[in-house]
Amino acid sequence: MVSKYVQEVIAKRIAGDIVMSNDYGPALRRWREVFNATQQELARIMGISASVISDYEKGRRSPGVKFLRRFVDALLLIDSKRDWAVVKQLARSLSINVGAILDARELSVPLSLSQLVDIVEGIVVNSYIPPSLELYGYTVIDSISAIETMSGNEFWQIMGTTSRRALIFTKVHLGRSPMIAVRVAPVKPAAVVFHGTRKVDPLAIKLADREGIPLILSIKEGTKELIDALRNATSQHL
Repeated sequence: MVSKYVQEVIAKRIAGDIVMSNDYGPALRRWREVFNATQQELARIMGISASVISDYEKGRRSPGVKFLRRFVDALLLIDSKRDWAVVKQLARSLSINVGAILDARELSVPLSLSQLVDIVEGIVVNSYIPPSLELYGYTVIDSISAIETMSGNEFWQIMGTTSRRALIFTKVHLGRSPMIAVRVAPVKPAAVVFHGTRKVDPLAIKLADREGIPLILSIKEGTKELIDALRNATSQHL
């Protein structure tokens, strides 16, 4: 399985490459061939005829935004039926950790700390609660996969474009390892959320206070429910 985050990053890369190319037709054909899709297969999924695909690839038509979105979505759908073989390869070439980063978003309109707490059904468990806090993004991380697979340099990936974000760790046991990782990281998040536990290690709480980071314990039922809640609540903030 490939997370929505990885799918979106790859989709934007494909669309951007096509838009920025000097000639749309060859770019469309190249990406179709990268995904090992025939014109007939792609056309069937898009609900158009193969001759229309041919017209675009030969430059007889220019793709608009709607066509481009449908084109990229169709490529991803084809790849999903092949265990995401191409997307995983592209993610590796872009140094995207497929397993550790479950979701990430940058927000145009910030979230307050209280809004984040409500969304994740959480409670702040340490004593540091800033008088005002604006979050311009969040990253959801599989803490077990992160510990097993992420290098120190990949920490910059989870921070996205701004450090004014919440790092949300799932599959947390007691929270000591994630908080130690935050403690030694060169850049600190604005807030940390633990999901998957009902008890937080006192050392994690102590480190959060020392770093001046609110530490939130989420009791949301499952990881999918947590991600869905975040996406639904922040859609208007994009």
